[in-house]
Amino acid sequence: MSVTPWISLTTDYGLADGFVAACHGVIARIAPAARVIDVTHLVPPADVRRGAAVLAQTVPYLPVGVHVAVVDPGVGTARRGVALTTPGGLLVGPDNGLLPDAAAALGGVSAAVELTEPRWLAGRVSGTFHGRDVFAPVAARLALGAPVGEAGPPIDPDGLVRLPSPTLTSDDDGFTAEVLTVDHFGNVQLAAPAELLDRLPATVRVGPSGPGPARSAVRGRTFGDAPAGGLVVYVDSADLVAVAVNGGRAVDLLQVVPGDVLRVSG
Repeated sequence: MSVTPWISLTTDYGLADGFVAACHGVIARIAPAARVIDVTHLVPPADVRRGAAVLAQTVPYLPVGVHVAVVDPGVGTARRGVALTTPGGLLVGPDNGLLPDAAAALGGVSAAVELTEPRWLAGRVSGTFHGRDVFAPVAARLALGAPVGEAGPPIDPDGLVRLPSPTLTSDDDGFTAEVLTVDHFGNVQLAAPAELLDRLPATVRVGPSGPGPARSAVRGRTFGDAPAGGLVVYVDSADLVAVAVNGGRAVDLLQVVPGDVLRVSG
């Protein structure tokens, strides 16, 4: 890989401690010319699915580079650290399901290695801070153009850990889909592709998949297509079906969390 001076960071480290700064510092010491994009450090702690979704929905819009993601409740255990090669860049992080969706968004995994080469890591690797001691130094060396194959032995991409597929079923009257993410604005993103919404009428019903009241919603293009305080079901910027409240928070109105299942029907 040619020199790529772009590195992105996606973590659940938060902003109250020095964890993010330490990763920046390690990168700056090894590759001072690298430019670092902080995607987010506010992934809910240990929420691998949320981190995977944020990463996959963001990397297609970043410069080609090295994308580091660390949401790693298994840090220090037997789980592997990996680097994945894709047509759209490199991904570095734990092998816990965090990276494959992003790899697919960048064109698929063409090669993968396990990060075991001691010369690429910190002199002393902490049992609880692989972002600083494993993933940041590896990313910095890759950004300098070091061959990814020198970071460790090749592994079979088919053996990478993958998250379970989210719930999604459809029928003639609508579809049932898992809540994939909830964003800062309280908009509820469903694990449902845009085309499932196209065949529904202008007014739909949104509610729990089992017993429970459903709410009327407008099928719209943007938030303002619903009256103030009203629900709108739309296709979001990731081309997935989402539910919002015009001027409010759909997550509060619907009382859902990621992993819950919603029914959208005509």
